[in-house]
Amino acid sequence: MPVPSSVLAAAAPVWDWGYALEVLPDLLRALVVTIEITLLGSALAMALGLVIAVLRRARIPVLDQVVWAFVEVVRSTPLLVQIFFLFIVAPRFGLTLSAFLVGVLALGVHYACYTSEVYRAGIDAVPRGQWEAATALSLPHSRTWTAVILPQALPRVLPALGNYVISMFKEVPLLLAIGVVEVVNAAREAGSQTFRFVEPYTIAGLLFLALSYPASMLVRRLERRVGTV
Repeated sequence: MPVPSSVLAAAAPVWDWGYALEVLPDLLRALVVTIEITLLGSALAMALGLVIAVLRRARIPVLDQVVWAFVEVVRSTPLLVQIFFLFIVAPRFGLTLSAFLVGVLALGVHYACYTSEVYRAGIDAVPRGQWEAATALSLPHSRTWTAVILPQALPRVLPALGNYVISMFKEVPLLLAIGVVEVVNAAREAGSQTFRFVEPYTIAGLLFLALSYPASMLVRRLERRVGTV
């Protein structure tokens, strides 16, 4: 007489160390993918966010309205919808990208619209006298930005940018919807093969905690240091 599956489930241990060690290498490889997407997405978000902030500051007719509308649309729609748009809708218009690249672009552009506001706040915090001094010295516009304004604005916004990097790291699991094998997707796949989900999901959560918590502590320390300057 076959043993009911409910009885087998009840007899199985809640935590199997052997199985946990078995799935750990796959989860660590997926963690590397998660970190890669986070770093590339962060680089895109920081660079594009700064460009958006500078363009908004320049107040170029028409372009300013276009950039403002783009930022508002991105900030007002869910990140998951933007991921699906790039992965499913964009190929219909001739733009076909890999799931990995879609993840980098979606996260980078989404967070660029937030980091642009952080940059704008840092730029606005630079004393007006610095702008006037640069004008009085007849510095070129590019020189004013690179030598006077940004060196004072960027240190002020580093803690906020760090918080966005941490948030992006925790948003990467959304990419499992398009098949990116990051940590949570790797845990799901491991659990679906053995019908044991406790170990892979717990390890995935611990891996996120092991990286997110020290990073958040570093950002807090940076906030205190910037606050004392």
